[in-house]
Amino acid sequence: MSSNAQAPVSHFIRNIVEADRASGKHRAITTRFPPEPNGYLHIGHAKSICLNFGLALEYGGKCNLRFDDTNPEKESEEYARSIQEDVRWLGFQWEGPVRWASDYFDALHGFAVELINKGLAYVDDLTPEQMREYRGTLTEPGKNSPNRDRPSAENLDLFARMKNGEFPDGSLVLRAKIDMASPNINLRDPALYRIRRAQHIRTGDRWCIYPMYDYTHCISDALEHITHSLCTLEFEDHRPLYDWVLDNITIPCHPQQIEFSRLELRYTLTSKRKLLQLVTEKHVSGWDDPRMPTITGMRRRGYTPEGIREFARRIGISKSGNVVELAVLEACIRDDLEARAPRVMAVVKPLKVVIRNFVAGETGSREAGFHPERPEFGNRLVPFAKEIWIEADDFAEHPPAGWQRLSPGGEVRLRYSYVMRCDESVKDAAGNIVELLCSIDRDTLGKNPAGRKVKGVIHWLPAEHALAAEIRLYDRLFTVPEPDADKERSFLEFINPGSLTVMQGWVEACVKDAAPETRYQFERLGYFCTDRRDHRPGRRLVFNRTVTLKDSWAKERGEGDV
Repeated sequence: MSSNAQAPVSHFIRNIVEADRASGKHRAITTRFPPEPNGYLHIGHAKSICLNFGLALEYGGKCNLRFDDTNPEKESEEYARSIQEDVRWLGFQWEGPVRWASDYFDALHGFAVELINKGLAYVDDLTPEQMREYRGTLTEPGKNSPNRDRPSAENLDLFARMKNGEFPDGSLVLRAKIDMASPNINLRDPALYRIRRAQHIRTGDRWCIYPMYDYTHCISDALEHITHSLCTLEFEDHRPLYDWVLDNITIPCHPQQIEFSRLELRYTLTSKRKLLQLVTEKHVSGWDDPRMPTITGMRRRGYTPEGIREFARRIGISKSGNVVELAVLEACIRDDLEARAPRVMAVVKPLKVVIRNFVAGETGSREAGFHPERPEFGNRLVPFAKEIWIEADDFAEHPPAGWQRLSPGGEVRLRYSYVMRCDESVKDAAGNIVELLCSIDRDTLGKNPAGRKVKGVIHWLPAEHALAAEIRLYDRLFTVPEPDADKERSFLEFINPGSLTVMQGWVEACVKDAAPETRYQFERLGYFCTDRRDHRPGRRLVFNRTVTLKDSWAKERGEGDV
């Protein structure tokens, strides 16, 4: 964990674990993180990862990584590899080898046969439409399928023939025989197996029947001796089925399922289906687009694993709604980068300045530290030159009241350098300011001017030493806090057209050889990271804005931090 990580926050799941250990129910705990390899992990998964792996670390237990690979049509090795990389990047390591639900396909089939022999499962040939009709509603009980009382021998024969591929996809299912009148719809004879011919990423075409998630998950937990099976609240109504399956098969372990609220992050989506739609319809450049809430996207943007873990700690674990402002996540990243990111200067919206009284060989330069509180980061030379770049937003021809930056006849301090006065502005034919003619006070290098006070300090770069860079300014992907809340409108209507602005700017020469994923604070502008895909040290410099220096979303959209 990061050096600034704080103590764990108490919550109801931690209290359950501590009570179980105190009572002797469990001497050690085993948790699991069970994603389906059908997409890239997002910030909601990060919360679950931190919870499951964090509890195991805290109490000296184990956490398994297990892929729920029971839906072969949507799963891929690419997704599986990315999930493993994301878990490691967040700072966690699973116990032993990666586990897969498909590791247990033979065992799952055997338990299904056991349920059939006990008269607790049957093969049904109702169509999906008929099955929905028979299931009933939230206020009306369901009714039994005509096939519910098939003899066990007939069910065994049909199930074997399903496995052998004798029936078309979707024509038969194996159902649990529980209670069609149950007020919990999940207990109204749920499907346990369906026929689906699809190439599986691990088992190929060995199976043409696949177990359903609710059936697979509880048995996989039991086979792995999971003590606390942690899942989000949408599975609370599924817990009776989880327990029913384990209570009715011959298996010695019965994990405890515990539900907590899922993370809902404002201005963000955490639906894999909708995130996939953003990718496939090219509204973003891919799963790792820095605007995406995926772990790989946040990593590419420059978020740190320490900052994400701190975010998970701050938002806590509860059963109540967990709707969180995006500013909370940004604050965690900002706080972490404050201590670890070297400071350099960059100019995003360059305006040329010519120093009229520059004298080669006489006008001085200074050294500057990379971090005011981290002397071990070292220093770099900040050379001066006759032509410099400043931020266009730092000059106002007609400044508003209280303006403390550059204006005609006004003075500012150049960061780490001289006090500079604007003498004249040069305009193009359209009346746009394209250049400033300025003078420096030679007596102000490293000291204050005599007899007057200069309040404003601006950043700048010497034109002959600065390096050209592509600077990508990322903003929120959506313009509304809950982009999928309006059921009458597509979430795509709320995509922020200004979520990405690409600028051609300049950076200090000291960053020339920075490797991909190197983070900096561009002074006065924000925190930036070299792009892990497009940045080429010494050849092509590409920086992604990770987060501004302060939360400016609630202010005018003109964002003073650029």
